[in-house]
Amino acid sequence: MSGNYRLLVENARQVVLVCDGGEKYLTKPGMQNLCVIENGSIVIGSDGLIKAVGPAETIRAQYSEATFDKVIDATGMCVLPGLVDAHTHPVWAGDRVHEFAMKLAGATYMDVHRAGGGIHFTVERTRAAAAPDLLASLSSRLVRMQRAGTTLVECKSGYGLELQTELKMLEVIEGARRSLPINISSTYCGAHAVPRGKTVAEATDDILRVQLPRLKEQMSAGTLRVDNIDVFCERGVFDLSSTRAILQAGKEMGLNINFHGDELHPMNSAQLGAELGAIAISHLEEVTDEGISAMAKAKTAAVLLPTTAYILRLPQPRARDMLEAGVIVALGSDFNPNAYCCSMPIVMHLACVNMRMSMPEALAAATINAAYALGRSHTHGSLEVDKHGDLVVLAATRWEHLIYRLGGHQELVRYVVIKGSVVYDNDTNADL
Repeated sequence: MSGNYRLLVENARQVVLVCDGGEKYLTKPGMQNLCVIENGSIVIGSDGLIKAVGPAETIRAQYSEATFDKVIDATGMCVLPGLVDAHTHPVWAGDRVHEFAMKLAGATYMDVHRAGGGIHFTVERTRAAAAPDLLASLSSRLVRMQRAGTTLVECKSGYGLELQTELKMLEVIEGARRSLPINISSTYCGAHAVPRGKTVAEATDDILRVQLPRLKEQMSAGTLRVDNIDVFCERGVFDLSSTRAILQAGKEMGLNINFHGDELHPMNSAQLGAELGAIAISHLEEVTDEGISAMAKAKTAAVLLPTTAYILRLPQPRARDMLEAGVIVALGSDFNPNAYCCSMPIVMHLACVNMRMSMPEALAAATINAAYALGRSHTHGSLEVDKHGDLVVLAATRWEHLIYRLGGHQELVRYVVIKGSVVYDNDTNADL
């Protein structure tokens, strides 16, 4: 091959493709047998897409006539797909460190919520915040995620609970999408909580008659790109009938259904999601066996959030039961003021220790399956030809070190690459 290419990463001790057969997702057998090339190289073209990945000698022979804008010698290092964070709430003002103290003293999530804290505390501050300030804080959070290896992230609204602030949040996410290299999947989550002074029925009516029609206008005009719709389906928040109405309306607008379910109480959310054709359901700490079966059959991804169960001392999500039943298991950080974690390596570590996943299962859940949960596994989540050239280069001789070394990603992540361009070089500690 001749011609000019954007990037060559050569001589890596390991190149972890994750999968190499065009799979859109992996279930347990595939997750346990990841595709890894020993002594491999990868070529990314000027369009940012992967052109070749394979043994270093083969790539060297095939591309001996080619020129590259940049060459990374990855001798003694590992190359992985960019990590995918399938669930975050990264747009907000004000922190909730005082509530962390309350929870450590024994208060439950719903105790804090009923006392006017939790989501409502953040809603007040986010409503009052100026969009440029929200964009600045969001951008710094996304850069921190990127440094930890995340190259595709789902970002939710949901701290407005009324039209103006929900639109402000979605516009801020759109601003980040246009100004930062990190890939973003945008989620409308106006049904994150019932606003103070409103009933569930009134809140649902406002979403269906006021918020979604305006969102549809903005999407049609091309001023906003929104990918998913989310509802917090929970006792004391949105019940099943309200959840169904909102999700169905979003689906009719072309949004993927991707919602919070069965977190604190068994609500049969999993069965509802399977019935509506949800692409993903998050949390699922209280999912039933019937719900697990329904999700496996419907190919609805389970986005599990080990940080939340850890911080709130909730029962661990039943990852092993889901894997045994054939559910597509994905991971997310649930980054938000209640669970402040930007790092998918830490999420994978917690998934292994607390949810009893293996390291290969956790990596698959944080790459190809998380991409599937966002409707992006045809372009992201594995190192295959014609997919986006998004990858992480690790200063380690085995890829498992990224999970094994708790909190060690600052030293391990050598480069982060998005569409063939280096966006983080840890030698200079520079975000490029």
